Amino acid sequence: MKLPRRQFLHLAAGAAALPAISQIASAQAYPSRPVTIIVPFAAGGGTDVSARIVGDYMSRTLGQQFIIENVPGAGGTTGSIRAMRAKADGYTILMGHIGTHAFSVSLYPNLAYKPDVDFEPIGVAVEMPEFIVARKDFPANDLKEFITYVKANAETLNMAHAGVGSITFTFGLLLNSLLGVKPTTVPFSGVAPATAALLGGQVDYMCLAIEVRPHVQAGTIKAYAIAATERHPALPNVRQRRTLGCRNSRHCHGLPCLRRRACRDRYWTGLPTRWIRHWTTTTCASAWSISAVTFRARQSEVSRRSPRW
Repeated sequence: MKLPRRQFLHLAAGAAALPAISQIASAQAYPSRPVTIIVPFAAGGGTDVSARIVGDYMSRTLGQQFIIENVPGAGGTTGSIRAMRAKADGYTILMGHIGTHAFSVSLYPNLAYKPDVDFEPIGVAVEMPEFIVARKDFPANDLKEFITYVKANAETLNMAHAGVGSITFTFGLLLNSLLGVKPTTVPFSGVAPATAALLGGQVDYMCLAIEVRPHVQAGTIKAYAIAATERHPALPNVRQRRTLGCRNSRHCHGLPCLRRRACRDRYWTGLPTRWIRHWTTTTCASAWSISAVTFRARQSEVSRRSPRW
């Protein structure tokens, strides 16, 4: 049977459009299966808690599970490498921060990934100030005494951190540099095991974010100062200190996704603006629909439910 020319052209045009329609339908369906958020540190730390809050919210918002996968090691670079090598299909996300995507570049000359090339930033999830903390029986009772004691006994003291390149490591080095001391540094696979050592008295002091709150309130860890321009509402009795020269030492947890061309072309320039909009507006601590007050409440709740140390 011979088709009329006009009908043939209509059918040909329709057939040519099928791949594009299929791709559009696929994009619109995203996410059609669970999404993995890689946390490059052990469970229970600030990065883990932030990822769980964001993942829970995004699960309810997008209708798919956001599964947390803890891949600790090497100051967060092990998990970051795992994310970088994952299939670039938008279903593997990394909860990185200034340690994994800034400090690590200078600390690891042969780093397997390039933060500005292998990852595409999605948004900032949370910003946290650092606290100077010590074991509960540390001799100093305030920051002035802490500085005096550390300077006089640095060779016998141990400072814990979550691995070379981690935020606790970098801010700990900054603190030691400002004090002019070189204590023994003790690495752990994450903030949670480092905190466990501090609670157990195996290490003397370290720099921690707000995840230290329940221990400070319980009196099992001493907090001497917060490196910020104002007090933190979760620990209002801990004074801000500017005399050390790090008056606003904050760090950010953010969500970088794979930046490879295949991922970017398929998921960032096509139809799933709904997904991008959710990430860029709902995961920013300053703009998302989870208010700062709600986030702090969820942070406390998730911290209590997280694996204990």
